[in-house]
Amino acid sequence: GTLFLCSVFGFMYAENIPFADALYFSVVTVTTVGYGDIHPTTGAGKILATILILSGVCTFTIVLTSMTERLLNAREKRERLQRLNMVIGSFFSEVGTKLLFQISSLDTNLPTVQSRLANCGKWQAKDFAGVRQHMLNYPFEAQHAGNDLEELKQLLQTHTPFLMRILENPNMAEHEQFTDLMWATFHLKEELLNRSTLTDLPKTDLKHLSGDIHRVYKLLLSQWIDYMQHLQTDYPYLFSLAVRTNPFDKTSSAVVR
Repeated sequence: GTLFLCSVFGFMYAENIPFADALYFSVVTVTTVGYGDIHPTTGAGKILATILILSGVCTFTIVLTSMTERLLNAREKRERLQRLNMVIGSFFSEVGTKLLFQISSLDTNLPTVQSRLANCGKWQAKDFAGVRQHMLNYPFEAQHAGNDLEELKQLLQTHTPFLMRILENPNMAEHEQFTDLMWATFHLKEELLNRSTLTDLPKTDLKHLSGDIHRVYKLLLSQWIDYMQHLQTDYPYLFSLAVRTNPFDKTSSAVVR
């Protein structure tokens, strides 16, 4: 901008032309159009025109390169996120939905959650946003016995190799929320595995485990809501199956009726 303004006044002085002609010549020069109807006749004007042409070409090249890089980076990021969404889909197919069902069965306020999440097949974008915000502040209270914790441990232990492969995926860094969910899930598994028994635990330890379960539940719910919205938008046929197997719908069935 500064160089362009200087060139206008420079041409006015060097070529002794009015402001309108100097502005016009500066524009056609910096854009490399060069109609030829106005051209510098003095040495100073020619030097100034040369500087302006070079700066215009350099600026255009830089802008074009920057735009190309941004487009390529955006495309690569979309492709990485698409691959990661496939990973998230396999997570819910293999263990996520089972884990959601298992943990939700410990929720003392499960009917409240079911009333909010059972009809996700009819949601619009605003509904997804509202439910997502509501579940972020959901007051989870777990009621579990030793056998509940044992079943949860067995579920996580059985699927540990699968979860490890997910955590090793190089695209994980693109999705902070899903990464947090994986770490929280692994932490819960380690907590459960490092106890010789899960029966007759003191209340303080049960409270501690409830906090770990709540962390996984909160992240899992949020990720499930995001995943359902993704399916509804991009893969309606997969969304149909996900709705029919909704872990919060007591009448759910994969069978189409």
